[in-house]
This record gives sequence, structure tokens and C-alpha cells, in this order.
Amino acid sequence: MAQVSEQSVLDALRRIVDPDLHKDIVTLGFIKDLRIVGGEVSFRIVLTTPACPVKEQMQAAAEQYVGALAGVTGVKVTMDAEVPKGRGLGEKVTVPGVRNIVAISSGKGGVGKSTVAVNVAVALARDGARVGLMDADVYGPNAPLMLGVSDSKPEVAGNKLLPVKAHGLSMMSMAILKPGDEPMIFRGPILHGLVRQFLQDVLWGELDYLIVDMPPGTGDVQLSLAQLVPVQGAVLVTTPQEVAVADVRRALRMFETVAVPVLGIVENMSYFVAPDTGTRYNIFGEGGGERLAEAYGVPFLGAVPMGLDVREGGDAGVPVVLSHPDSPQAEAFRRVAEEIARQVSIEALKPELKVVVTQAQ
Repeated sequence: MAQVSEQSVLDALRRIVDPDLHKDIVTLGFIKDLRIVGGEVSFRIVLTTPACPVKEQMQAAAEQYVGALAGVTGVKVTMDAEVPKGRGLGEKVTVPGVRNIVAISSGKGGVGKSTVAVNVAVALARDGARVGLMDADVYGPNAPLMLGVSDSKPEVAGNKLLPVKAHGLSMMSMAILKPGDEPMIFRGPILHGLVRQFLQDVLWGELDYLIVDMPPGTGDVQLSLAQLVPVQGAVLVTTPQEVAVADVRRALRMFETVAVPVLGIVENMSYFVAPDTGTRYNIFGEGGGERLAEAYGVPFLGAVPMGLDVREGGDAGVPVVLSHPDSPQAEAFRRVAEEIARQVSIEALKPELKVVVTQAQ
């Protein structure tokens, strides 16, 4: 029987190329704990996110290519993930334990930004990522209601606030700190302090992603977040109609001005399919988000259709990705979450990829 070598296994695995990073998984350092005992081969493939949409295909390809080698009698592939830590920018202070901060923003209100933020966060957590949700929409903090924890009270450990746990997430919101119907009235300097407190005085723990639900528009909270911490990227939410798309253009320019990469655009309430007839209605127009992404050269992260399940899940405190996981809306949110995770990994690995390419040449 032919003897299996480590080099032959690695050469076989070089045939598998990451579709986003455009390098093979051996060059990228994804292969860990390679062991060969007789004809039995085992190793881990450590991806950049547990939400990778092609992990099953990678596993199947690895089993096939290595299993075809002479002398191999068995292959055990373990799929794992380690989310890379985002970039550091200048003198900005990172949040202890948080690997990546992602802002979910919009140019105007009423486009379902908070719904997108909550469902994306829950979808990432369901895929196995460690996720926090920071509700920075201080004028309309709805995350506690959407997650079913409106009556929760924050606890204190030492001089830090402990985030509230909900559906596998760690969450903090002004609605938790200041419950009730009293209006949130804050000026710019106070808003800056609130953002700082949420980032530095909350014990977030070890997180792969801190999803930040931003207020609509291009105001003080956006600027404070960009000034205080290295934001890995911003996701912009719009609806298809021109009035919403026009506002997103301004938000996109604002993030460019403060050097925060735009990870992509999500088109929410994209269309409605009548449950009785199956007829599709483009209530707010068609394709505005996708055209905007193409015009500005940023990724289009997906379109989420309208549906009663989304509204009912938000009102009941059980997001649609949990309450109706087989619905078209839940499937769309999961795809958006995967695309966001993919773009975060690409942004985080850009410096490392340059090193890899240089060493390979």
C-alpha cells in the first residue's frame, strides 16, 4: 500500500479555492491539525466565519480530493471557524473582546433598518457566531421589543454594565436603561457620551460581531461611532423607491468621508407575494437598491420581501428567522447575514492577503 504523505494531502487540498479571497485554502492557512495514521487522514478546515455559505461544498471537496489519493483509507474533515479581527485605525480604541464592529444604517427612517439589524444578528448567532447587538438608535430604540426583553433590567459587574441576553445575543439599548414612554431628547455632546458608554462601559465579552443598529440619517451618532472605534464596515438599508435610495446616497457619502468601508446595500421590503394567489407586487418600485450598489461599486447583499411574518415576529419578540425559519423572509435574512459575514472577512483579511500574495510570488 502506498504511504500517504502530508505534502500529497496539502497538494490535493490546494485545488480548493476560497471564492471570496481567491486563494487556495492551504495558502490561506485554513488547514489545521493535519494528522496521518496509516491510511487514515484527519484535519480541520478553519474558515473565516461560521456563516460561510460554501462550507458544506468545501468539506465535500476536501473529502473527495484527499480520499482519491493512493493509500488513503479514510478521511475525517472537521469544519471550524475563527472570525478574523477587524482592522485598527490610528488612535481609535478597540472594544475589549470584540473582533468586528458592523454598523447597520439607513439614509431615512421607515425602511426596516432595525428589523434587518435584529434578524441579521440572530441569524449570525444561529450559525454559531458570538454576536452582540448595540441598539444605538437612541431616539427610537426598538431592539428590546423585537427581541422580547423590553422588561429586562441591566445588571452591573464591578463598574461595567452586563448586556441583556436574548435569543443567543448579548444586547444593550437605551430602552433598557431608560424604559417607559418618556421621549429621548439628547443633543450632540450627550449622544457622543452615550455611544462611548455603550462601547466602553458595557461588558460585551468575547464577540465575533458587534452589530450596531444606528439611527437613520447622517447625524451625531454615526460620526461618534466612526470617531471612537474602528468600525469594520457599514451596511446600508433601503427600500426600492427613489426617495429612499436618494437618502442612502447621502449616507454612503458620509461613511466614505469618515473612512468607514461600505460592506454593501440591503434592499428591504423589496416586493410582496400575495399568499392567496402567488402574485408578486413591487409595491415600492423595483431594483433601486441593486442599481445603487452597482452605481457606487459596492456589493448588493440581498433583497428581503415583505411579509406578515416579519411584522408579527417583531411585535411578539421572536424575530422571523426564529419564528418562521422556512419563510422566504427568513431565508433572505440568512443570506444577507452570510453576505455581511463574507464582506467582513474580506475587509479584515485585506492586509494579510497582500502578505500571502507577496510570499507566494
